[in-house]
Amino acid sequence: MIKQTIKNHRLRCKRALRVRKHLRGNSTKPRLCVVKSNCHLQVQLIDDETGTTLGGSSTFAKEFRNTEFNRKNKASARKLGEHIAEVAKSKNIKEVVFDRGSFKYHGVLAELADAARAGGLQF
Repeated sequence: MIKQTIKNHRLRCKRALRVRKHLRGNSTKPRLCVVKSNCHLQVQLIDDETGTTLGGSSTFAKEFRNTEFNRKNKASARKLGEHIAEVAKSKNIKEVVFDRGSFKYHGVLAELADAARAGGLQF
């Protein structure tokens, strides 16, 4: 059981590296990194040249904590995509590079990306 868990973790890390080796973010076009756990979603705008986070949000952030958007589902992903688009607009960012990590582009991730596009981000 433990060996299978370790194997799955290594495979997940390899998938994430395979996706991320082609993606680089800078201050004008940062990387929109999405992390999915069993219960929550996290989104960050990352400048890889300086190694800084320009903005971010998650379902366990203070503004979503006591609402219906405090867990991982499509409605929360939609709200999170809209919120990260507002954060990017406040920092004068119009284009991003979408980093899905080791996750497939469907379901919750697709909903988050569509909401960010509707909010004005281009990728």
